[in-house]
Amino acid sequence: MNFSDLSKKTNEYKGLREKPHWQGASVTTNGVKIRDTKIPDHLSDSTNLDEPNRGRVAIFIDGLNLFHTALQLGIEIDYVKLLCRLTKSSRLLRAFFYTGFDATNEKQQGFLLWMRRNGYHVVTKEIVPVPDNFKKPNLNIEIAVDMITLAPYYDTAVLVSGEGDLAYAVNAVSRMGSRVEVISMRTSTSDNLIDVADYFIDFDSIKQHIQKDTSISYTYRTPSHSGL
Repeated sequence: MNFSDLSKKTNEYKGLREKPHWQGASVTTNGVKIRDTKIPDHLSDSTNLDEPNRGRVAIFIDGLNLFHTALQLGIEIDYVKLLCRLTKSSRLLRAFFYTGFDATNEKQQGFLLWMRRNGYHVVTKEIVPVPDNFKKPNLNIEIAVDMITLAPYYDTAVLVSGEGDLAYAVNAVSRMGSRVEVISMRTSTSDNLIDVADYFIDFDSIKQHIQKDTSISYTYRTPSHSGL
């Protein structure tokens, strides 16, 4: 990602430069808003997703992390339900979905096309084949850059990942005045990431809201059959 790409990405949100005020009084020092005191660890459940004062929300989903979470929970994710659950009654700025991309996998191409058409901005990095295996792409840099670049335009960041490497980006976003909710499996989430987040929500507490109904199936058509 070069600086011209970063400039184009930022220009998309010029009309949203003014962030809405949080409900209730805010504390300021020399004109700089100070974020609220961190919620105690025992409130690490889905309560915060139901609060009405989250302001404008941006969602950042580590696709590989979410895939492994679904395996641990023994469920299949309904991505429409997931987007609705993470947004709730808040105003959604954008929902990003980051994943490795295999150009030879038509099923994955169909899935990502479906995601783009159902509310997600998909960010991909090509999977590099290595002898007897594939190198899993790491999109932490892309997630961190987007979180920090867009921080002036949202009030709450929802990070779906347990990667400790993202702790620095979360801390940077917090210093810029935005709240950060981290959602992941507690057993596979870095303590450093939990420590710098305003809220931690264990996926186990919301799995009933995001799992796919077995009676409903989605057809992920490949681009060649999509009419594009």
